[in-house]
Amino acid sequence: MLKRVLVLFLLTVLVPLFPGSPAWADGIIIPKPPPHLPKVWPELTIKYHRVQVAITDQVATTRVDQVFLNEADFPVEGTYVFPLPEEAAISSFDMWVDGEPLGGRLLDRDEARRIYEEIVRRRKDPALLEYVGRDAFQAHIFPIPPHGERRVQIEYQEVLLKDQGLVRYVYPLNTEKFSARPLEEVSVSVELESEAPLKAIYSPSHPVAVDRESEHRARIGYEARHVKPDTDFALYYSLAQEEVGVSLLSYKPPRQEGFFLLLVAPQVEVDAGDVIARDVICVLDTSGSMQGEKLDQAKDALRFVLDHLNREDRFNIVAFSTGVRAYASYPRPVSEVQEAGRFVDRLEAVGGTDINRALLEALTRGDAERPTILIFLTDGLPTEGVTEVGMILTNVAEAAADSVRIFPFGVGDDVNTLLLDRLAEAHRGATGYVRPGQAIDEEVSAFYAKVSRPIMADLRLDFGPIVVEDTYPYPLPDLFAGAQLVIVGRYRQGGAAEVALSGMVNDRQHRLSYEGLHFRREGGEPFIARLWATRKIGHLLSEIRLHGESQELVDEVVALSIRYGIITPYTSFLVEEPEAALTRRGREEIVRQEVGRLASTPAAVSGGKAVDRAQVQGALKVAEVPPEVRQAEVRIVGDRAFVLRDGVWTDTAYDPSEMKPLRLGFATDAYFRLIAHHPEWGRYFALGQNVIVVLEGQAYEVIPGEDASQASTASPAPPQPVEPAPGPVVSVRPKPSSLWESLLWFADRWLVALLGR
Repeated sequence: MLKRVLVLFLLTVLVPLFPGSPAWADGIIIPKPPPHLPKVWPELTIKYHRVQVAITDQVATTRVDQVFLNEADFPVEGTYVFPLPEEAAISSFDMWVDGEPLGGRLLDRDEARRIYEEIVRRRKDPALLEYVGRDAFQAHIFPIPPHGERRVQIEYQEVLLKDQGLVRYVYPLNTEKFSARPLEEVSVSVELESEAPLKAIYSPSHPVAVDRESEHRARIGYEARHVKPDTDFALYYSLAQEEVGVSLLSYKPPRQEGFFLLLVAPQVEVDAGDVIARDVICVLDTSGSMQGEKLDQAKDALRFVLDHLNREDRFNIVAFSTGVRAYASYPRPVSEVQEAGRFVDRLEAVGGTDINRALLEALTRGDAERPTILIFLTDGLPTEGVTEVGMILTNVAEAAADSVRIFPFGVGDDVNTLLLDRLAEAHRGATGYVRPGQAIDEEVSAFYAKVSRPIMADLRLDFGPIVVEDTYPYPLPDLFAGAQLVIVGRYRQGGAAEVALSGMVNDRQHRLSYEGLHFRREGGEPFIARLWATRKIGHLLSEIRLHGESQELVDEVVALSIRYGIITPYTSFLVEEPEAALTRRGREEIVRQEVGRLASTPAAVSGGKAVDRAQVQGALKVAEVPPEVRQAEVRIVGDRAFVLRDGVWTDTAYDPSEMKPLRLGFATDAYFRLIAHHPEWGRYFALGQNVIVVLEGQAYEVIPGEDASQASTASPAPPQPVEPAPGPVVSVRPKPSSLWESLLWFADRWLVALLGR
């Protein structure tokens, strides 16, 4: 039986090596070559792959629906293998194919690991090491007729664990290593229900849509087409009775400072009396360039805001072009909304653009004693009155009270991104850009829906004895009902923490305390490091663009981009200069070049490219998911970035000029001993036969080992290895047959034992 299982798993590695091999999803169909055509490998493609998840009080039922298409001219049969989620407590596992139940068996992680290792030894392909530490399910698939389909449906249950108030669900969606071409359709739908109130709902792996139906129910969805999923789908949610829930995730690499992610999630349903009363001032550009559809959409946006004011709110409207026209001399109550709507209807587009006067008029018509949100819509540059950006910013800073939050919206590409972004930065708001072809009313109404129910302003966090630093976003934005804050930062030492959240609720100070939170002393979720690096890069790029370049800022951007693989149009050093990126001297040269480029060619502040840059940097600053890497020569594994250099996947933390690697023979006993001792390292070694990775301060270089030197004629030739760097080679020799070989054998065993420790 074991021999048969080995053969079946062997095929999981063989098939992807052939052109036109099947596209697999999380479950793997392993086709068998037909007896009369033993050298012909059948083609299977995926028509769709859909996942529906129902989570009720921490019990998750996962239903998988896939359709496989046999594109060959003969029937195909095979075996289906499903890698189970890590740490899953499976209560039952049922599998159906075309309406018929199939028998199968569960493979525990030890048995699966032994099978994976044997496959790697035979096939010289480490891809399955990605799944070391996981159980698996296996079942036989009946023959699929020529050009026919086979629908596979799986259902399994598991009990989800809760840690520090957070419940974690993971679905194994990492298929990149086993997919010959993109999947036509991938979707994951989660229905979440709990007796305890739901607070934070967060996915660090995929951009998801969250629909909160009530305090106890929510729907989460992810959908994509023509993609190669290479990351497991992960979902976190928190349960708490408090009015504002606080949950903590942390990650601390060995002998380094840690990274944390704090989720602050208020309740969805709040009493009207708990919503902060505020003034809402809408400042609308009615210059001649707004004529037509743009002005009509802007009017619709204003009506949406007026219709969604809270009971105790007040409002005002300021329209501007060459001059300024205000609805009222001071903020008015919601009882006047209908009359204000008629004022909006009469607005016309004519004249120039006096931004300075419009903002000052709006601020002087507000109330410094009340929280104020100022929504500013413009489609152009300042052309009337004060037009110098620095002077406008100074004037607004002097006129605005500390309670004012400014949210500029740039309509089209002919806007001054420097002015809009610095207004938002200085007054704790955020900038929105409505590109040509986008609807103004949709963008503004979506924004206002998120900020329509403020419940706490001027937020402050206190972590007690835990020293935290470099947190983002900074300063903290206000807290709104039904919306959550995702805060990332660094910490020095792990341990227990009592987190205090304070802020203003109307005219009084409000403080909430949370006990039982713990910063890890080691280990945790590696994605947090990349998310922190993403936000810091966004912050640094904005600082450079808004306030001028400096060598220190550029140096930080270059170092973070290379270390964590954060690649954007403005941080592509790892792709454009991989050789230089891997050495300290090379990175210094990159910084010198970037500083020179920034000094000689200042970035444009308006136009399509300027808006592109502003949007990219703004998205990085508030990112909730680490960015994907779409370059074939760069891979992300955990918190590490690898670049393909001369056929070797090289960790960007490795500096060949300063590090001496410990060399491992691929597929040797020492190689597998190391992975068995550190199963979590299997994902790094799964990259290939030629890998350099830095783990716990030690560089490891995987090279072809003595028992891995014979390449199979059935697979493409392996990449040519680079000349090995000086350093010890750890391998395993055959049983000795002479005194000299005995000495070599004992030397090898000593090195193996040393490595094992």
